Formats: sequence, C-alpha cells, structure tokens
Amino acid sequence: MADVSQRFNPRLDQVAVSMIRQFDERVSTIPNILKLTLGEPDFNTPEHVKEAGINAIKENYSHYTGMSGVAQLRKAAARFVHDKYNLSYDFQSEVLVSVGVTEGIAASLISVLEAGDKVIVPSPIFPGYEPIITLTGAQPIYIDTSVNDFILSPEVLEETLQKYGDEIKAIVLNYPSNPTGVTYSRGEVQAIADVLRKYSVFVISDEVYSELTYEGEHVSIAEYLREQTILLNGLSKSHAMTGWRLGLIFAPEELTKQIIKTHQYLVTSAVTSAQLAAVNALTDGFDDALPMKEEYRKRRDFVYGELHRLGYEVAKPTGAFYIFAKIPEGYIKNSMEFCVDLAEKESLAIIPGAAFGVGGEGYVRLSYAASMQDLEEAMKRIEHYMQNNKVA
Repeated sequence: MADVSQRFNPRLDQVAVSMIRQFDERVSTIPNILKLTLGEPDFNTPEHVKEAGINAIKENYSHYTGMSGVAQLRKAAARFVHDKYNLSYDFQSEVLVSVGVTEGIAASLISVLEAGDKVIVPSPIFPGYEPIITLTGAQPIYIDTSVNDFILSPEVLEETLQKYGDEIKAIVLNYPSNPTGVTYSRGEVQAIADVLRKYSVFVISDEVYSELTYEGEHVSIAEYLREQTILLNGLSKSHAMTGWRLGLIFAPEELTKQIIKTHQYLVTSAVTSAQLAAVNALTDGFDDALPMKEEYRKRRDFVYGELHRLGYEVAKPTGAFYIFAKIPEGYIKNSMEFCVDLAEKESLAIIPGAAFGVGGEGYVRLSYAASMQDLEEAMKRIEHYMQNNKVA
C-alpha cells in the first residue's frame, strides 16, 4: 500500500495544536477539576436571539446565502460599528460575514501574506495567528510587550518597522487582549496609527472583545487608519454566541474584493439561520453585552484583588475576561510545570503563560468567565497551594 503520510505540507511540522487545548485536555481527567481555562462566556445566548434563530429554521432559512452573508446582517453590522465605534463601512461592499473570527483571521492572513513576508506580532498574544502566518510561509516578528505593561509602544514599533523595512507586510493587533485583558486608550491607539500610517503595511486588528471594555470606551484603530486596516469582530464574546460561529470582517472595498476570494474557498458562507439570529443580536440586542460586562467587572475586581493579596504581580485588566499574573518568586517558575502541579495538587486548571508566546513564560492566565462561586473556590485553592508549595 502506498504511504502518503510523509507528503503533507512540510510547514505543518512547524505547527501544533495550541498549548491551551493541549493543557485543557491533559487536566480534564483530574477528579473534581475546576477549570478557568477556555475563553468561553458562562452566560447563555440571550433568549430573543435564540428565538430569532429558531424562527429562521422554521421559516426554512436553510439554503446558501451569498458569499458575503445576508444583506440584513451586513447592514446591521455596519450600523452597529458606526453607532458604537464611529466607523463607516458600506454594508454592500465592505462587510463580510465569516465563520467566527477564527475564519476571519485565516481568510485575512492568507489573502495578505506570501512566502518570505514578515508580520509584526506584539506578544504575549492569543495563539491563533502564528500558525496561519507560518502556513503561508511568512515569518512572525515578535515584539515583547511584557516589559511595557503589555502595551505596544510606538517607539518600539517604529524601530521594528525601520529595522525590517519593506519585508514587513502586516501587523496583527488584538485588543482588548487575550491573554492579558489590557486594552488601549484613544491616545495610545492614535500614537500607533501615526507610526503605521508612514508604512505600507496591512493592519489586521482583532477587536472581538470590544464590547467588554471596562474603563472608557473601545477605540478601534480603523477610526484612524481605515485604508490600511482589516478589522475583525464578532458575536462570540459580546452576545455569548461562541457556538453560533459568526464573525465579521470590515475593510475598504479594494481589500474586501480580495479577501472574499479566500473566504469563499475556505467556507462558502456562514450558517444561514445563525446569520438571521445575528441580525436580531445586533439590533434588538444592541446593548446585550452591558449586563454581562458589569458582572465581569465584579469578577475581575475580586480575582485581581485576591491574586494581588497572594503576591502575584498583575497588570489590571481593562477589558476581555482574563487575568495574566506573574508567578511569584519562590515558586515553580516554568509556567507549564507550575500549572500542572497546581492542577494535580489542588484540582484547579489555569493556562500556562508560555501558551501565548514571547513574554508569556513565567505567567499564568486565568479566565474569570465563571461564576463568582467558582471563582471564590478557585482563589481558596490557589491560596492553599501558595501556602504549601514554596520551592525556595
């Protein structure tokens, strides 16, 4: 029998299943495990959105939509980002509906990159970008933001762009950030835009946590750098619709015309009934994220306060639902070993910082998208671990 096992794309050898998923599966068999691992809202999709989805199925919205998605959804999405973030996109030619932001990331990066290109990746960062960059034959260029409270400084960005020149094809931004929960003020966004405006680079900005911004309002870089920006957003975090798999791509028409080609051949189109539910989410559910955000804020304040009391160094999150905490001195410093030890001894699972790339080692990520009862129990287990597991 012919053996084809060695004939895969060799770049796959440089890609692995994310450490987040690997670790989550590894500890899932531990008895009584309490997991603060995945970026999954613990809220359910709002009832009115579910009803809209049910009605769409009953009314036989079960056929293909156009590649861009249903016009009603694209129109609602354009209005949503206009009213929320002061952005203007033509729903007919500058908005695409993707299968989650994950597909939006893939479609955008594959459309932009070719072998030999370089992509700036501020790190630590969600590990969903590097594998796609690698598979295209491009190379990520990491900027370690841990030295600057996880904020990309315009000075370091300028130095990196000058160093590599035209080799840089794109930059990936993700804010509010997974894993740090840190986001950017208007002044910080404007300063980054002022640097990028001088260079012919694509700005791929994943802003899926935009509705979960705690201090001030979310500011999209597309407000300042529209012509270079491919803006990614979706409904997974704002409307607790992770399983509905609906993302949104906003870009100038000349960019959208190219991205839609990749999008078409990856997925054809998003699920039709889910798209009709999303119309309802972005209209009748315009502010559905607000009560969730207030609950997340309470949880953030509790977890942040407890970890700080226990000696963890933490950049206070201003968005999303994660805390990225530095392992205190005197404990296991390797983040994977620390998290495995914690899981085995206290039945508590959190994610090793090493999963998030450069600048992440020595840290751990906790998701506070969990009930307050679970968070209180988690803090008790961490405290017990800290009291009994000093190594130096």
